[in-house]
Amino acid sequence: MAKGKLVGAAVAATLLATACSNNASAPASGTKTFDAEDTRSFAGIGPDEVVHFTGTEPFWGGQVAGGNLLYTTPDFQQGESVAVSRFAGRNGLSFNGDLDGKPFVLALSPDACSDGMSDRKYPFTATLQVRDELRQGCAWTEKQPFSGPPQP
Repeated sequence: MAKGKLVGAAVAATLLATACSNNASAPASGTKTFDAEDTRSFAGIGPDEVVHFTGTEPFWGGQVAGGNLLYTTPDFQQGESVAVSRFAGRNGLSFNGDLDGKPFVLALSPDACSDGMSDRKYPFTATLQVRDELRQGCAWTEKQPFSGPPQP
């Protein structure tokens, strides 16, 4: 495996663990027993669903369909295409690729999300690593849409 892919996989695992951690049920001693449900891969977004994502400060967004992610910014509205692989963790999903020779990782977890600028409520949080930056945002699908005012 190439060095960039190893770094991307490590970053994806870290982002997914951070974005998807849920310690509310952990016993006070810090140990937890696992049952069969704990070991299931996240199935909240089907492989055939298109995932839309958005973030602010700076503005960014795009969508993932199959193995292709389109990443947009105000400076590059037509977007940049990134070939990605999908990984379903225990409580979330990540899409891993590279852009300009650097890891590009989008990690999603099921959690109410607000973009902070509209009255929209999204069903997923999004954490994006792009060009050595870590960004926070929100995501949705057609089956699990955002609520509130429509997108412009």
